[in-house]
Amino acid sequence: MAGRKAASYMTTGEQIAGVVFFVLYLLVLPFAADPLFRMLEGLLSVSFSAAEQNLIYDYVLFAVTVVIFHRFLLRTTRQLADNLGTACKTALAGLVGLYGLNELVYRLSNLIVANRTNLNDSAISAQIQDAPQRTLLIVVLLAPFVEEVLFRGLVFGNLKSKSRLAAYGVSCLLFALLHVWQFAVVRQDLSCFLLMIQYLVPGVVLAWSYEHSGTLWTAIGVHAAVNALNVWAVR
Repeated sequence: MAGRKAASYMTTGEQIAGVVFFVLYLLVLPFAADPLFRMLEGLLSVSFSAAEQNLIYDYVLFAVTVVIFHRFLLRTTRQLADNLGTACKTALAGLVGLYGLNELVYRLSNLIVANRTNLNDSAISAQIQDAPQRTLLIVVLLAPFVEEVLFRGLVFGNLKSKSRLAAYGVSCLLFALLHVWQFAVVRQDLSCFLLMIQYLVPGVVLAWSYEHSGTLWTAIGVHAAVNALNVWAVR
């Protein structure tokens, strides 16, 4: 079965470089980006708009991801070619399952977080108003690629050889944490962490898509499609 041979396990070098990059990506760069851009503007005597900063930031993340994981990406691309039919069926099932489960979890989460809106959707909606084309490029192409390589390729794929349950649990929790912790820090509101529940279903479905299809490109495709539909909905 495709799911049983899903993991294209990374080399030791990919794992070490990936973990270092992942820690910087998750905990450091979100707050280091603004000072770095101010320093760059001073050195180059230029000024970047917020939209330009976002695009440059995500392009750099994309480029670093490709450099670190290029061998892994080649392996998972070969798996896509070998399991194209399974990948397409899995992507369709993932999309249907994600939206169905999300609706259920959304209704249940309202009982806990009192109809709190999705903070990332609100931020993306504002960015679309400012720079629609650049925001679409980031949200639909760049961000899904980087996030899937890190959370499903690096975290899920490497933990799965040790414990399937741990792979799902850790990758889903870290994925949810990524999308809320900055809001909690900036707003000094710990209740923002309750919104992690909004990302547990996508985390599970995306990990399942990778595992079942045998190629990370399925998870990337599902993630990109979901983001595109969300952008269309919030415009």
